[in-house]
Amino acid sequence: MDTVGKKVLVALSGGVDSSVAAALLRDAGYAVEGAFIVTWQAPWLPCTWREERRDAMRVAAHLHIPFHTVDLGDEYERDVVTYLVDEYRAGRTPNPDVMCNARIKFGAFFSWALAHGFDRVATGHYARVEPVGEGSERGYHLCAGVDAAKDQSYFLWTLTQAHLARTLFPVGVYEKAEVRARARQYGLPTAEKRDSQGVCFLGKLDMREFLEHYVPAHPGELLDGKGKVIGTHEGAMYYTLGQRHGFTLRLKGPHTPRLYVVAKDIERNTVTVGERAEASEGARRTVHLVRCSWVSGVAPHGTLPCGVRFRYRQSLCTASCVATMDGRAEITFAEPQVYVSAGQSLVLYQGDTCVGGGVLQG
Repeated sequence: MDTVGKKVLVALSGGVDSSVAAALLRDAGYAVEGAFIVTWQAPWLPCTWREERRDAMRVAAHLHIPFHTVDLGDEYERDVVTYLVDEYRAGRTPNPDVMCNARIKFGAFFSWALAHGFDRVATGHYARVEPVGEGSERGYHLCAGVDAAKDQSYFLWTLTQAHLARTLFPVGVYEKAEVRARARQYGLPTAEKRDSQGVCFLGKLDMREFLEHYVPAHPGELLDGKGKVIGTHEGAMYYTLGQRHGFTLRLKGPHTPRLYVVAKDIERNTVTVGERAEASEGARRTVHLVRCSWVSGVAPHGTLPCGVRFRYRQSLCTASCVATMDGRAEITFAEPQVYVSAGQSLVLYQGDTCVGGGVLQG
């Protein structure tokens, strides 16, 4: 690629992936600078972002690249945390990682980079940007990362052509093991650092513990498929379909089958559980999406055959999509699907190309 005049700002998280991304771009001849994004920190949790920033600064120093700190804590609280709490309160299952990418990394941070004279933004996401066409017809595809186990295109379905034209995903063409190996070759201080898990601002706290600070626990009745009370739960808003823990059975023995959440009623504050076979009885063949975003910038015409997933790392399900011009779409699965929760992101693919996605309507 022609790197002349290509000034790139790499979002350095303090992890190994973004560290290797910066090193690869530097060696490719880009004018690389690093930036750590300060996100929101729950006031009752230990502060961890300073330690992560310290690691990011060490990487920048090791690579001899300039370093910036971009404080987006207010934006994160407004656009990610508030969204998360409001969605759970309404009984939906949101995806904060999707919103973080849409509003923070490729929202406020992306805008900050362009306003400060950078030509492109780069991150350590396992995804790929593939140019297509020439001249005035030139466009970009968002493709899955080469490492299927690490692919993060699911979280990037809100990206547009304007984003992709100025975005680089350097590690998307590598397997994770090779990224680790390259980190060691570069002598990066993050080479042996463990991957972070879960939502970034929660640390070791689980989602329910976090939500209890905003949506107080409201215990209710746990029901079986016939409506019989068989136990208790902590509050219907805390649960998502398919969940198999977090509730209490009145009678439980060595032969009690594994039970899953198959339904919940926010108004009545009840949660219904059942075995996997019972969940299949409520499987859905057709679902509807709202707030759709299409990577090409144009909603597909007619019926689009595609593969879809509505959970991260889920195998692609064969489906068809009929989109409308008002940001909505109807998805029809080839086989009925269980545990389809309102609020989740459903993402569409053709091969390894991400076409776009939307939010599942209740």
